[in-house]
Amino acid sequence: MPAPGRPPECAAWLSRLRTERGYSPATLVSYGQALDLLVVLAGDTPWAEVREGDVRHWVAEMAREGLAPRSIAQRLSAWRGFFDFLALAHNPVRAVRGPKAPRRLPKALSPDEANRLADHRPAGAFESLRDKALVELFYSSGLRLAELCSLDHQYLDDAGGRSVSWLDRGESQVRVTGKGGKQRAVPVGSAALRALDEWLAARTAWLAAHPGADPRPLFISARGRRLARRTVQVRLAALARRQGLAAHVHPHVLRHSFASHLLQSSGDLRGVQELLGHANIATTQVYTALDFQRLANVYDAAHPRARRRPD
Repeated sequence: MPAPGRPPECAAWLSRLRTERGYSPATLVSYGQALDLLVVLAGDTPWAEVREGDVRHWVAEMAREGLAPRSIAQRLSAWRGFFDFLALAHNPVRAVRGPKAPRRLPKALSPDEANRLADHRPAGAFESLRDKALVELFYSSGLRLAELCSLDHQYLDDAGGRSVSWLDRGESQVRVTGKGGKQRAVPVGSAALRALDEWLAARTAWLAAHPGADPRPLFISARGRRLARRTVQVRLAALARRQGLAAHVHPHVLRHSFASHLLQSSGDLRGVQELLGHANIATTQVYTALDFQRLANVYDAAHPRARRRPD
């Protein structure tokens, strides 16, 4: 539903992003908020009369108010796309760039830490087997949290709808629909397949005893519903603490670990890009810096002449 007072052209653009571009609900909410702010800032000025100078002034105001560079960039992205949608003679946002955000390398576990997390022994209970399988799948395939939660246990096209993401056990892969509605196939490693097979057996038995549960999702909660993202975050953090990991572990840490460890062993940046579902290889290149940072730390810790000693 459009927000009260939101112009129809804004609602039409958001609807196109949802139906044609496959934007996630969270992104649509964020873009909707950015458009609502744009409406307030523009006031009575017609869209065709908004100038680049106006946009630069608004960006400066947001920066002075302490808004993070990433948040400013997201608002500009939404505004830029909206003015493109309007197809005016000039897009006043096209040449405007927000403040440059400081470059932060993604956090990743060491290979030993990742193995310690994935190697935990499930207790044999429904939730324990499920958690083991999802951790193995995260680290094996580098999925985003939303992609993992959206997986069906197999491809389905029935009264419940057509699957957008699913486990293809016969091909040892998952097919996921990522950002922008782009679909990709990602292989699943042997350790993850073993954990998934144990989970699927427990899942089948559990569903037989709970006929009211939703049979579609690969990962289901104890209430018989598709596992929520927040539940995955909480369960993963708790598991990491039990395994004695000092770092705060969340799903994206496992995605980063998958990417950096795969790049370290293969050196294939383009292949890692495809597996992660990055539209731009520049997004993947951050892992080359992460790998160099790891090597530099090893050098500093081990080489006898790595640090200058006082005379």
